[in-house]
Amino acid sequence: MTNDFDLIIIGTGMGGGTLAYALRGSGMRILLLERGDYLPQEAENWEPQAVFDEQRYKPRETWYGPDDKPFAPGVHYYVGGNTKVYGAALPRFRVHDFEAIEHAQGVSPAWPISYAELEPYYAQAEKIYLVHGEPGEDPTEPPRSGPFPFPAVPHEPYIEELSERLRAQGLHPFHYPMGVDLREDGRCIRCKTCDGFPCKVLAKGDSDICGVRPALESEDVTLWTNTRAVRLLTDETGRRITGVEAERNGEPVTVYADRVVVACGAVNSALLLLRSASDHHPAGMANSSGMVGRHYMVHNNTALMAVDPRRPNPTVFQKTLAVNDFYADGPDWPHPMGNLQLLGKLQAGMLTAAQPLVPRPVLQWMANRSVDWWVMSEDLPDPENRILLGSDGRVRVNWRPNNLLAHRKLTDAARTMMRRAGYPFVFVQPMGIETNSHQCGTVRFGHDPATSVLDPYCRTHDIENLYVVDSSFFVSSSAINPALTIAAQALRVAERMMQED
Repeated sequence: MTNDFDLIIIGTGMGGGTLAYALRGSGMRILLLERGDYLPQEAENWEPQAVFDEQRYKPRETWYGPDDKPFAPGVHYYVGGNTKVYGAALPRFRVHDFEAIEHAQGVSPAWPISYAELEPYYAQAEKIYLVHGEPGEDPTEPPRSGPFPFPAVPHEPYIEELSERLRAQGLHPFHYPMGVDLREDGRCIRCKTCDGFPCKVLAKGDSDICGVRPALESEDVTLWTNTRAVRLLTDETGRRITGVEAERNGEPVTVYADRVVVACGAVNSALLLLRSASDHHPAGMANSSGMVGRHYMVHNNTALMAVDPRRPNPTVFQKTLAVNDFYADGPDWPHPMGNLQLLGKLQAGMLTAAQPLVPRPVLQWMANRSVDWWVMSEDLPDPENRILLGSDGRVRVNWRPNNLLAHRKLTDAARTMMRRAGYPFVFVQPMGIETNSHQCGTVRFGHDPATSVLDPYCRTHDIENLYVVDSSFFVSSSAINPALTIAAQALRVAERMMQED
């Protein structure tokens, strides 16, 4: 077994897994490090109590908020990372998401790249991750160089009727781009346990199935599971990474490579850089700007449940529809508000954890008659919203939500929309610091080394052979699911790496 490679990729989520896929035929000797193992295919994959009440697939890990209050983070350490349980929503960012945008309570800054620069890689990522969609329905849709790889996931009859009710209000509901295997002879069975659950039949377009496993078909790609990266090592100049100190199955191991890519997720990537402080990098690896860990964003999120007691909702696969009419502005409101997208169909077992005092039969009755939405607004970058590594090793997430006025406006608009659609009872549940599946922004990219950590190709300004390729590089969070943008940038970075060889 060799401990010397051309490239080490730390993390197998959407960034690391896509990068490995893109480089699998490059001739590079690539080592993938994953702190977890493969997520098991088992009956509990589809059991709400196991997934939500017992949190079977979350790590027994505690992070601490701004008031030192402990919380269990919404992260998953498996091959494929958080994509093993994501809802497979794979939209592109809008054109103006890459530009500076004035919000009611701040500014969303411009990215160092444009939508046009990323568009070809969006198209590639959609093919890799089996994206189904229908162009031309969404008024905010960015230009495309070609059609979606696969036709939209069709609405079930109840959702199709809801779509018509929304159109009658002058809105433009559209089929949300989804990464599921609905190809001819595909694995997807359109079950009710997709959003938030592992897929027992491996039909989700996740990084494990679509990225890592195809990459491992190359003899040049090696995966070490149960291997946690502890520290990055440099040469005597401090300008080049030489290797990674890790723990594999609890035992220390050091591996070496010509290049290293950190892809651990926005919190853990920042933590790894901070843990790697040295005489050359006293504030943390690649942190001469002081920006590592800062500008942490997670979106402002609210779950909305609209109930019509007169009509059961028989929908099984509900997450097919979204509304972006309030994305750039809203009724009597000149500023961005955000995105509305259907959740996977709520079940009583999923609600029990959030509403433990409500009897389960009552929750089941409500769930049987509800349509369920995710209300998502942009969380603006703030340098004081940051990831800190305590002297005692504690992970501190110093995050306080902002841009809440826009989020309240969007939640009110969603309430009004659903009441007009015939739902007399609308319940909302704002999400807190523990809902961090869309974490981003802690190792931002840019042209200026004084205000960013990475260059536009995600290479650190300080260290010439160190990259960070996950949602850490985001300059802003937009109000759109981040996964496809991570994958597109990973493909762009991979192409650059091959050009440099």
